[in-house]
Amino acid sequence: MNLTLKVWRQKGPEVKGKMETYQVSDVSPDMSFLEMLDVLNEELVEKGEVPIAFDHDCREGICGSCNLFIDGQAHGPMHRTTTCQLHMRSFKDGDTIHIEPFRAKAFPVIKDLVVDRSSFDRVIQAGGYVSVNTSGNTLDANAIPVPKEDADMAFDAATCIGCGACVAACKNASAMLFVSAKVSQLTLLPQGEVEASERVKNMVAQMDKEGFGNCSVTGACEVECPKGISLENIARMNREYLKANVSPGK
Repeated sequence: MNLTLKVWRQKGPEVKGKMETYQVSDVSPDMSFLEMLDVLNEELVEKGEVPIAFDHDCREGICGSCNLFIDGQAHGPMHRTTTCQLHMRSFKDGDTIHIEPFRAKAFPVIKDLVVDRSSFDRVIQAGGYVSVNTSGNTLDANAIPVPKEDADMAFDAATCIGCGACVAACKNASAMLFVSAKVSQLTLLPQGEVEASERVKNMVAQMDKEGFGNCSVTGACEVECPKGISLENIARMNREYLKANVSPGK
């Protein structure tokens, strides 16, 4: 295939960026989207030009690094697919493809297509963990009975890879789906009950501090999420947050 790429180029956080046009030819339909960008970068290097910066790691759809906005959609046109798992057979010969970084105040552009998602890390640090006794008197996790329904819901929430597609897809740049998935993952399990109240209050406070918008239940986050994280998690987090703030002594 022969394609026209409109790519966002930006030298740094404080520099104004713009779209640049590139032509790529002989693109195999079996290439992944990132492999296609690799080919383009090889051509740019051979010409003595600066290659396009983009983020990636596992290329297996599980690390969440490959956060690109492709033709107006987070991760591209394929449903429940990360950019690294998107293949060029999803496009047609002669197509013009627009490639941009995720757009959000809390995700500032570092360079070209790379954004700083450390705000997610700080939200996790605020409460996305459980305290575990490692003194030698640890209790085997399998010794704690967990209802299968709760275990299944916790596992579904835990599939969130923190890519940020929910933020990019939301008109408010809300991180509610991400935060609620992390809250639900621990709240649904007995190991997470001890710190449940402080966890949800601290994580929501940090989310607001980072500059993410609020949820208006548009549902775009669930649609664009490559792991299909459900909006039910947002409802659960809201309940947990309300309970944490109205319970006696909280």
